[in-house]
Amino acid sequence: MRPTNRRSVTIAVMVATFLTAMDNTVVSTAMPTIVSDLGGIQLISWVFAVYVLTTAATTPIFGKLSDLYGRKLIFTIGTILFLLGSALSGASQTMVELILFRAFQGIGAGAVFPITLTIIGDLYQGEARARIQGLFSAVWGISGVVGPLVGGFFVDVISWRWIFYINIPIGIVSIALLWFFLHEKFERKNHRIDILGTLLFLCGISSLLYVILSGGQTLAWNSPLLIVLLTSSAVLLALFLFVESRAKEPMLPLSLFHLPGIAIANLASLFGAAMLIAMSVYIPLFVQGIMGQSATSAGLTLTPMSIGWPLGAAVGGRIMFRIGPRITSVLGAFLLVLGCAWLSLLPMGTSQWPFILIMVIVGFGFGFAFTAFTILVQSAVDWQMRGTSTGTNQFMRNIGQTLGIALFGLWLNDTVAKKLMNPALFRLTHGNAGTLGRLLNPAVASHFNASFVQSMRAVLYDGLHAVFIMVIAVSIIVFVLTFFLPTKFPEQMRSPSKTSA
Repeated sequence: MRPTNRRSVTIAVMVATFLTAMDNTVVSTAMPTIVSDLGGIQLISWVFAVYVLTTAATTPIFGKLSDLYGRKLIFTIGTILFLLGSALSGASQTMVELILFRAFQGIGAGAVFPITLTIIGDLYQGEARARIQGLFSAVWGISGVVGPLVGGFFVDVISWRWIFYINIPIGIVSIALLWFFLHEKFERKNHRIDILGTLLFLCGISSLLYVILSGGQTLAWNSPLLIVLLTSSAVLLALFLFVESRAKEPMLPLSLFHLPGIAIANLASLFGAAMLIAMSVYIPLFVQGIMGQSATSAGLTLTPMSIGWPLGAAVGGRIMFRIGPRITSVLGAFLLVLGCAWLSLLPMGTSQWPFILIMVIVGFGFGFAFTAFTILVQSAVDWQMRGTSTGTNQFMRNIGQTLGIALFGLWLNDTVAKKLMNPALFRLTHGNAGTLGRLLNPAVASHFNASFVQSMRAVLYDGLHAVFIMVIAVSIIVFVLTFFLPTKFPEQMRSPSKTSA
C-alpha cells in the first residue's frame, strides 16, 4: 500500500471543510429572500432545525462507521448524500419541500465535517494537530468570506437556488482528492449499528421540536396534542439514555463523558453552538428585514466572524498547549460574552459597522474556545475511539443548534405575534406574520407604504432584540462552564514529551 500523502490529504479535507462552511453561510444569508419567495416566515426555524437534527442523529453513526470501515469510504457516502440533498433543496417549490430536502441533506452532512476533523486527528499529533486545526479554521474563514459574496450574487442576480447547486462541483472535487491521496489501514470488525438508539433519539427530539416550534403558534400550549407530544418526548429521550447505557456500540457513548474534561467540553460546545446558530440566522434577518440591505450586504455582515474565527483558532492553536485548555477556553468565552452584550445594545437605526466589530470579537472567541474543545475531546482517546469521540462532540454541537434555533425561533415568533396584536397593526395585517415575511426582501418592501414598513420593522426589531437578550444568557453559561475544564490536555498528562515533539 502506498503511503498517505499527508499534505495532499490535508488539502482534500480542507476542500470538504470549505464545502460545509460555505453551505452554512450562504443558506443563512439567503433565508430572508427564500421566505419572501416561498412564504412561511413561521417555518424559518424548521429549515435550520431539521437540518441540524438529522445531522445530529447521523454524526455519531458516521463517526463510528469511520472507525470500523475507514474514513475514506464513509466520508464518500456521506458527501454523496449531502450533494443529492443539495440538488433537491435547490429545486424546492414550497417551504415544506425545502424543509424535507434539508433534512435529507443533513443526513449526509453528518459525515462531512466530523470525519474531516477525525482525519486531521489521525494525521497529526500534539501541537502539530492544534496548528493544523487552526489552519482548518482559516479555510472556514475563507469560505465565510467567499460564501456571502457568492451567495449574495446568486440571490441578488441569478437565483437563491444556486446556493445549493454550488455545493455539487465542490463536493465532487473533495471526494476525488481524498480517494487519490488517502491510503489508510484499518481493522475490519464485527459491529452493531445502534438503530434503536437512533430511532428513539429522532422521535424524542422531533416531538420536542414540534412542541417548541408549534406551541403558542399553531397549537395552544395546553392543547392535548402538545401535552401528549411533550410527555412522549420525555419518555423517548429517557429510553434513549437507558438504551445507550447498555448498547455495545451506542450512538452516543456515555462512557466518553467520564473521561477528563470531555463532559464539560461537550456541554460547552452545545451551548456555544446555540449561540452560533442564533447569530448566523438572525443577524442577516436584522440586516435585510430591518436595515433594508441586500442579501450580499447581509452575508458580508457575517464575514468578519469568518475572519476572526481562524485568527482566534490560529493564535489559540499555538498557545493552548502552553497555557492549557482551561485558560484558552475562558479567554474565548469572555470574548463571546462581550460580543453578545454589545449585540443586544444595538439600536434599530444602527449602521453595519458595529456588527462588523462584534463579529470580529465573537469570531475570535469561537476560534479560541471551539478549537480547544475539539483538541480536548480528541486527545482524550486513542485512534480506535477518535472518530467516535469527535463525532460525539459534533453531535452535541448539532443538538445545541437544533434546540437553540427552536427556542430562539419560539421566542421570536411569540414576541412578533404579541406585537402584531396591537390594534393599529392588527387592522393592517389581521395578525398575519406573512406580510412581515414579504418585507424581508428589500425589493418587495419598496412597494409598501413607508410608514407601514417602518412599523413592521419595529415589530421585527423587538423580536430580534428579545432573541439577542437570550443569547447573552447562553454566552454566560458557556463562560462559567469553561472554568471547569482541565488545566492540561489528557495526552500531555499521559506523555508530556510527545506534545512538544
